[in-house]
Amino acid sequence: MVGTVTGIIAGADPLEYTASSPYTVFFFQAVFIILLAQAIYYPLSYIKQPRVIAEVITGIILGPSVLGYVPKFTETVFPDGSVAGLTLVANIGVCLLLFMVGCEVDVQFIKKNFKIALSVGIFNMAVPFGLGCAISVGLWEEYRKNDESLAEIKFTTFMVFIAVAMCITAFPVLARILTELRLVKDRVGIIVLAAGITNDLLGWILLALSITLANATKSETTAYIVLVIIGYCLFAVFPIRWCLHWLLDKKLKDIDNPNGPSQFATMTILIMMLISAFFTDIIGVHPIFGAFIIGTIVPRKNNYVIKLTERIEDLVNIIFVPLYFALAGLSVDLGLLNRGIDWAYIVGIIAVALVGKIFGGFVAAKYHGLYWRESLTVGILMSCKGIVEIVVLNTGLKAGIITQKTFSMFILMAIVATFLTTPMTLLSYPQSYRDKVQEMLKAKQKQELENRRSSNNEKNGVHIPPSIRNIDNYSDVRFSKLILPVNNLESVSTDLILLDHLSQPTKLPIHGINVKTLTQRTADLLQASMLKDDNYKSDEHRLNSILSIIKIFSDLNKIPFSSEIIFCLPEDYLKTMLFNSTYSSNDLLILSINNREYYSNPGFLNEFGSLSKEARYHKCLFINNNQEISKKHPIEDEILEQIDTGSLLSNETILNPNSFHISTLNLIINNQDMSEQDLVALKIFSIMVDHKDIVIGNILVQDSNQILQVINEQEELIKNPKVKINIHSNDYTDLKSSSAAAAALDVNDSFAQFVSLNYEPTHSNIKDLVLITENEQSEMFVKRLVENNDKVLIVY
Repeated sequence: MVGTVTGIIAGADPLEYTASSPYTVFFFQAVFIILLAQAIYYPLSYIKQPRVIAEVITGIILGPSVLGYVPKFTETVFPDGSVAGLTLVANIGVCLLLFMVGCEVDVQFIKKNFKIALSVGIFNMAVPFGLGCAISVGLWEEYRKNDESLAEIKFTTFMVFIAVAMCITAFPVLARILTELRLVKDRVGIIVLAAGITNDLLGWILLALSITLANATKSETTAYIVLVIIGYCLFAVFPIRWCLHWLLDKKLKDIDNPNGPSQFATMTILIMMLISAFFTDIIGVHPIFGAFIIGTIVPRKNNYVIKLTERIEDLVNIIFVPLYFALAGLSVDLGLLNRGIDWAYIVGIIAVALVGKIFGGFVAAKYHGLYWRESLTVGILMSCKGIVEIVVLNTGLKAGIITQKTFSMFILMAIVATFLTTPMTLLSYPQSYRDKVQEMLKAKQKQELENRRSSNNEKNGVHIPPSIRNIDNYSDVRFSKLILPVNNLESVSTDLILLDHLSQPTKLPIHGINVKTLTQRTADLLQASMLKDDNYKSDEHRLNSILSIIKIFSDLNKIPFSSEIIFCLPEDYLKTMLFNSTYSSNDLLILSINNREYYSNPGFLNEFGSLSKEARYHKCLFINNNQEISKKHPIEDEILEQIDTGSLLSNETILNPNSFHISTLNLIINNQDMSEQDLVALKIFSIMVDHKDIVIGNILVQDSNQILQVINEQEELIKNPKVKINIHSNDYTDLKSSSAAAAALDVNDSFAQFVSLNYEPTHSNIKDLVLITENEQSEMFVKRLVENNDKVLIVY
């Protein structure tokens, strides 16, 4: 005891477990498990596998299957006395985890998609449930009936548990996969989310029933427990939920608190969760069910559930959850699977789990009118196991329903099923097929609309010609809305330039896009899954601060505004932003970057250009000069000298207003024939040149009859006194990259003068905006313009 108190300096063994200081070994175990799980997850993250797989594999490695064979490893790292403390902390963690899982259950979404949620969710459970009942007969005879180490239970209890383990879907992992694969707003994703929530609710009810059957010794006791738990659920969903919402909304005014839940509100909800877990435990149902119920009644109004989850999730996901799943993995002993019949059953279990879920989801989705591959994808996604499956299995092991060998077999099934979900989804539902489905759906909707219009027009004697999809003429160019990705305050300030010059004069509707990087946070997952509702775009209470700035500008100028927040993986930012199912063919997307971003990623232009070719709408890239390097007025320097050095004001916070000002607009058409991009650029030019701040608008074109004819047909543009048309017969790419080479040309040539001006290294005019179209020769010219701090708008 003395050595333990004084520590290793006195010669004590730090890993020697003592009841008086159990936390010493616990700290070592926690660090060991968390770091090993993170190391295993690192390579798995590159193939988009959920973290739970790494955490379970961590437990398997630390358990008797791998490191357990190392002499004295288990006795040293996981001594018998320490397992109780580790189990206690892990079970507190799983209760908090199931509370957050309950927070993810969107009851309103189920109501909105009730028919789909009920039919797909139930049928997707019924098929594997029936197959699970069938295979449970063999498992009972082989592994449970004659096992004297466990308490005797009825076959029906075992059968129900095995069936539940077969039919369960891990909604948290499923929602993350849908978000990562950008399927949340796809009709496949909507069906899977609705069915997944229903599956989750029914799964927990069936699990509670199986635990009840295992714990009850008499049939009448089982009936009483079932009636009590049903009564408690009704009590929680109605009176408790109403009281909680009244307390948070009316009494504490906490739901509208911009800083998130108060400490008192958070404490109240967590105490309710602990009381609920305590109650379900003492009546014979697992405490995780009680924690889950309280999670489902947390208010979702004003993103309150997201803000609450943000308060607690880091500690749960970083510390508690890895311990729980690693502890589950520690119970896996692959050495017990030493017979051919064992591995035959493993293959059978995996086959039954996958076939049952895929077939059930496929048939139910096909019933709702999805295409064949869409229906198959629904079934594949519903076969995901992950977190919930392992919690179910661990619960069954602790309750004595299944043996350690059966537990090990089902853990392998859960890992394989979870691992295969993402690659199988990508194989059955690739981006190319998703785009094809979107085109078919839009064509179908358009045809139905045209049929209705033609039917009405025939009655009225009116004939309307078919719409033209391809842009062949200037008159075909029209913008239905301006799409602006905004991710930070600097991009907002840049976008305000575009809004002021494009949307303000034409009242072009604005659609703000905020692309957020998806992390492992449950709050991100909650917000991403909540974006499935199309009404999210018009809900001003759900706007974040970035989008709110654009909305204020739109409201002040009476411009229609909509917005959405989408989540993506860091490496999929451009794909997520460009390939959004909400875009239409006449939309204009303008992505803005500054010249720092341009220099830091030299291949960005090529990447944006190659991806944008597959997107069938109008795209532009706006490269803005850096505001902080703009020349300030001399008086600003005098003011800064008088400011205390400790002040928040500095050169970095005082911006030059001129950096937002554009006085000269230049359009360069460097093609012999008028392309679709040139027509779009001309349209943008014609809108922006009418702005009050524009003094002159230069159109610099090649000597081409076709191009000149298109420009001359635009009478309003030709008659505008601001517009100057400059014709040049040589390609600017023939010029060398020096002002001397440009100056060597005819000084009377206006095009050469323009190029010479912009190639001058000392040029720093921040008032110029240059519009060009993307082609093979434009990259060098863009580079020179950026070097001179010009604003560049590239049309793709």
